[in-house]
Amino acid sequence: MTLTNKVRTRLFKKSSLTIALSSAILAGFSFQGVAAEDDEITKIERVQVTGSRIRSAEAMSSAPIQVVDSAAIDASGSLNIQNLLLDNPAFGSPAISRTNSNFNTASAGVATVDLRNLGSERTLVLVNGRRYVSGLPGSSAVDLNTIPSQFIERVEIMTGGASSVYGSDAVAGVVNFVLKDDFEGIEFEGQFGESKEGDDQSRQFSFTSGLTSSDGKGHAMFHLGYSDQGAVYSRDRDRSAVDQFSQIFFEDDPAANPNAIFDTVRPFFSSFPPQGRFDAGDTRFTFDQDNNLQNSFSTNGGDGVAANGFNRSGVRTIAIPTERYLFASNGSYELNDKHSFFYEGTYASSTTRSELEPFPFASDDIYANGRVPIEFEVNGELLRSAFVPDDIYNAATDTDGDGSRDIFFAKRLSDIGNRGARAERDTFRIALGFQGEINDNWFYDTYYVYGKTKESQVSGGLVNVQSFRRGLEAVNDRFDLDGDGITNEAICIDATARGFNCAPVNIFGFNSLSQSAIDFVSAPSSLSTSVEQEIIGGNISGDLFELPAGTVGIAAGFEYREEFSRSEFDALQQAGLNAGNAIPATEGSFDVTEYYIETNIPVLESVTMNAAVRLSDYSTVGSTESWNVGLDWEVTDSLRLRATRARSTRAPNIDELFSPPSQTFPSGLNDPCLGITSSGGGTSGDSCRADVGVASNIATNGAFTLNQSDLQGISGFNRGNTDLKEEVGNSVTVGVVFTPENLISGLDITLDYFDIEIDDAIVSTPRQFILEQCYGGGDDSFCNFITRRGAPSGNNSAGSLEFIDSGVSNSGGLGTEGVDLTLTYATNIGPGAFKTRLAYTYLIDGYSIPLPGADKDVFAGEVGASEHKANWNLGYKINDFDFNWSMTFTGNADFDDQFLSGLGIPAGSVGVGSVTYHDVQASYHISDSMELYAGANNLFDKEPPRIVSGISGSDTGTETDAGTYDPIGQTVYIGFRSKF
Repeated sequence: MTLTNKVRTRLFKKSSLTIALSSAILAGFSFQGVAAEDDEITKIERVQVTGSRIRSAEAMSSAPIQVVDSAAIDASGSLNIQNLLLDNPAFGSPAISRTNSNFNTASAGVATVDLRNLGSERTLVLVNGRRYVSGLPGSSAVDLNTIPSQFIERVEIMTGGASSVYGSDAVAGVVNFVLKDDFEGIEFEGQFGESKEGDDQSRQFSFTSGLTSSDGKGHAMFHLGYSDQGAVYSRDRDRSAVDQFSQIFFEDDPAANPNAIFDTVRPFFSSFPPQGRFDAGDTRFTFDQDNNLQNSFSTNGGDGVAANGFNRSGVRTIAIPTERYLFASNGSYELNDKHSFFYEGTYASSTTRSELEPFPFASDDIYANGRVPIEFEVNGELLRSAFVPDDIYNAATDTDGDGSRDIFFAKRLSDIGNRGARAERDTFRIALGFQGEINDNWFYDTYYVYGKTKESQVSGGLVNVQSFRRGLEAVNDRFDLDGDGITNEAICIDATARGFNCAPVNIFGFNSLSQSAIDFVSAPSSLSTSVEQEIIGGNISGDLFELPAGTVGIAAGFEYREEFSRSEFDALQQAGLNAGNAIPATEGSFDVTEYYIETNIPVLESVTMNAAVRLSDYSTVGSTESWNVGLDWEVTDSLRLRATRARSTRAPNIDELFSPPSQTFPSGLNDPCLGITSSGGGTSGDSCRADVGVASNIATNGAFTLNQSDLQGISGFNRGNTDLKEEVGNSVTVGVVFTPENLISGLDITLDYFDIEIDDAIVSTPRQFILEQCYGGGDDSFCNFITRRGAPSGNNSAGSLEFIDSGVSNSGGLGTEGVDLTLTYATNIGPGAFKTRLAYTYLIDGYSIPLPGADKDVFAGEVGASEHKANWNLGYKINDFDFNWSMTFTGNADFDDQFLSGLGIPAGSVGVGSVTYHDVQASYHISDSMELYAGANNLFDKEPPRIVSGISGSDTGTETDAGTYDPIGQTVYIGFRSKF
């Protein structure tokens, strides 16, 4: 628990430094703590701060802690707390948000956080100091959609390892949401907003009330909230309205001048058109807008041929519409003067809707050899396909030697409709417990926590591949096979399929599928998930004994936790028979028993040491150990030094352990064989030419060549690993706190250095790394994970990449190093009060190591992990008027060095520039009980950097990194708050 109320207060004689720092930690963005005079007698509660379970009167921490209070949340206008947290430079780009998850098979619209760019699985999210149930099956990532922003008192952010205090997953740090618990009365809030373009329409309403029992022993709070955020579509932003792709050319000979320029090919329409594209013999056919057959096809136009391709961006989504209903309540009841009962309850229901282009369907999705027969033997005769046009039939040949003509086709299934999913998620969590005093100096708390997240998802736009094949194999019923007396109708050849209402499928032309065919082949996909968490724990803390410099404080406790997760698609999706990814069911569980002890030791009057150790026993990985040691030195009244050394552990999650092979379609990959000719290319060239398909491609084209379907046709399988063990993080933080009260009253400055290194990191081996190792001479055993096409298949070239598989292992390393600077200042200026806060992070280093002994893959300075990030807030209050201005700066960033190296481009030579966003809000208190406010986010409508499809870091449909930059543009809002 953190910052508990109703604890026994004592009188302490403290210096001005201690009081000022305590106020700064507890006040966060408010900056209203003022120093008391030296030697003043001050009433201070024993409290806990994030990172320690020892109740102390000083609220000090040897680890850096940043605080976001409710005033900052109100001033942001954020409907989701994720949006506000991402302004803090300590956070990296989230793995999942409303603007970067439209193409996720599951989890679209979920909101997660990632400290230090080390992954959301290494950031532990707490509510009131206790774990919160995951919002994603198989992982520990919490969906921040389930935490009501208006019910948050403050957010405490501790960076650096904290596993010794809180257990697994706190390798990068802890984000602790402290909920309001002392509110009385009634508060209403309503807010409306939309973007400059008229979309992203949002509205929220909330009701909060608090009451106290007549005897004063009981208190309870209730919160009801509703929010609705509308969609933003790719077609409604100029940068993303048209399908495009990035290509590279060099200013000169790349060997002499490696300066590369990325150029955008726009349009870069898909080669899967709604009207169909057909290869018969040596001729390629399609249909024009009037459904007239033509024997030419061009995705983007040229050589006198009209563009026939499909603009996928016309139906893609930038921001997923999200609707939420939230209920939260907490309360306590005093059983007597020393003991009380408490509870916390949360229920969240959210609905998200993703939407993307219709499915690209092709011959090789149905037939192993990619050849579609257009002649069928019936009663000893060859009958032609019911719908095949004469020109295509006459041009077709028997390419597979089975005696009948065949063709290849590729068709966008627009008749079936856009793909997309409607996901309904429900999260329920309750915590019950007792807390109180054993005596004047010893305190306890015990608790039971149960949480469950359920998801039900239905996806559209997919087809049953087997049904589609049966419907495609149709002829005109000259023999009256179905016995209905009609001999000029199209029927399915397979009698069993006819018994299940098989409808003939016509793939030729726009709107070619009949409604009966659509009904027969449509196969909506369903997903059902469940995550359960159950925790029993207890803590005791108090004063152990006196030393000359002060009292030794101690805390000890235990926790037993069970986690269960299940994720199951429908049978067709699991088998990959609905034209989508093959995703098997995943189910697993584990339990862990943990014990910890923590102590604060006053070494000298001005020096305090704290230490903690935690022993854990997992049902999966066995015993683990975490610890930390910290020092806090009050050098003078104005200067304090602090340092922490910690070892944290993270046990593998359920997906990492138990996930069966799950299909994915990776993007942003560079084939090292591209451009290789019949000679040269060194080791890479030799390795490429050794592949039969690549050699065939070179013989045909003179150099290894890929087409658009090849670039978009790479698949692969991800696998879990039951042999995983825990990963270990070692972190060091060293900092200085400067509060020159005698020089500049109201000024607080902190400067902290951090260094986190993770050994035996649980990682999925990057696919680009696999390619480089196989064809770059590093380790040819990685070639076992790669499958190339031996011959042309459907629309794909010989030798093109078909599958690149990857699995998780303890083979990696992760690290990050940098400096945090925070500055807060509050003073009176003129007739009003001024406050400001600057948070700046300089990322010195950040890297991953795919395998032991491999070179570091540096991500510091790349897109999503800029070296320089900052947030500067300014506020001014005069009478009933409040004004807040926030500036968020993201520095220059390079494109991923592995991506560039695959193109022969030096790392750091190509990237994007810096971006600054401005957010403002003004509010006016009409009366003591009514406040009106209005604001604008991205005030100057700053466009995000163009990171076009085909460049690593681009989120499909947004043409930027939508987790790092704002893909929506200027939004404005207006709202009211009413308190009684």
